[in-house]
Amino acid sequence: MPIRKQGKLPAEAVGHDYQLEYGQDRIEIHVDAIEPGDRVLVLDDLIATGGTAEAASQLIRKMGGTVVECCFIIDLPDAGGRKRLQQQGLNVFSLCEFEGD
Repeated sequence: MPIRKQGKLPAEAVGHDYQLEYGQDRIEIHVDAIEPGDRVLVLDDLIATGGTAEAASQLIRKMGGTVVECCFIIDLPDAGGRKRLQQQGLNVFSLCEFEGD
């Protein structure tokens, strides 16, 4: 089920506002995408600061789902996203890492 920025989904959606380093944003998911008790894998191409993955996890939990793991193709470990998610008790997996700024 896709979780997208506000206004990008074609059907009725529920959202979650979250803070960015430079402002605020909102992500949304279809209202019928997750039922209480569903186990969900968060999958994204890149993790940097972890703000979007954190917001997606909070939205999934708000809908009654359980985040099993957060998976990414690329991790930028110096940005701190992996640590941020792990501090919330989330399991994190990535295929590769690129260190540095």
